[in-house]
Amino acid sequence: MDKRAQILLKTLVEHYISDGQPIGSRTLLQHSGLDVSPATIRNVMSDLEHLGFIASPHTSAGRVPTQKGYRLFVDSLLTVQPLGSQAVQQLKSGLSSPNPNELINSAADMLSQLTQFAGLVMIPKRKRIAFKHLEFLPLSETRILVIIVTSDGNVQNRIILADKPYSSSELTQASNYFNSHYAGQTFEEVQQNLHSELQQMQSDMNRLMSAAMAASSSQAKGDKDGVIIAGERNLLQVDELSTNVTSLRKLFELFERRTSLMQLLDNSQHAEGIQIFIGGESGYLALDECSMITAPYEADGQVVGTLGVIGPTRMAYERVIPIVDVTAKLLSNALNNSN
Repeated sequence: MDKRAQILLKTLVEHYISDGQPIGSRTLLQHSGLDVSPATIRNVMSDLEHLGFIASPHTSAGRVPTQKGYRLFVDSLLTVQPLGSQAVQQLKSGLSSPNPNELINSAADMLSQLTQFAGLVMIPKRKRIAFKHLEFLPLSETRILVIIVTSDGNVQNRIILADKPYSSSELTQASNYFNSHYAGQTFEEVQQNLHSELQQMQSDMNRLMSAAMAASSSQAKGDKDGVIIAGERNLLQVDELSTNVTSLRKLFELFERRTSLMQLLDNSQHAEGIQIFIGGESGYLALDECSMITAPYEADGQVVGTLGVIGPTRMAYERVIPIVDVTAKLLSNALNNSN
């Protein structure tokens, strides 16, 4: 594509994003800065349409960008603006909690507020935490202290109530059995293996092990992997989306189920920097009329999740991209400082 065609496509996309109306050759003549005739512009527009970068809606003589046109614009023609100091300050103050969970929720809210679209943040996946050592100590005839040491250095003390008295030697035997068979396994792995292996053992030992697992489950299970979404209702105010009830319903079903969003965010986590999915590029029918801009965020020097924005394909990319980028960087800093 020659320079003249690029300038005209850039002008068309920028004005369509701004106004939402199909762009005619007269508008392009006024705003492109090119010294060419209206006939030349019409010829270039015809070529761009033939190449699939723009299309003519049935009701208008003007043109609108296609998904292919947006992609070229974003990849090659876009001039991203630095985020204004006021927005940066707003993000910094919104991401100031020492609590990691509050930071994740705040990041989704801030993305939504600043873009007026839907903000989403993938909840960090828990590190693989395994049992390192377990010990049963008698407190009284039926009260037993369970000391659990995990691979991350965490020590948990839990008291369980046994349904029969256990001698010190029985508790030592149970501790030794657990440590020789299950050290190095996660809570979920121990749960699975206990069920099958302990059926071969005496029922007293089975009950004791099961009670120890139940006591530690609240700590070991942790949060389910998921995604925080804020501002979905903002999309009801977007003309291109609100007029298509079927598309809107599919979009909100996607927000409700979240599994597909998790897969998209998870895939983005393995890419460097900003990722932009325009329309059908996401692979999900519900996002055909939308664009999704994502960026990974870190904690302790490792990528632990992804955040982003979902809005219409007709969005101000030059403004939304830096919001997503700066939010990811500030969330990473805040999470590092909260540890």
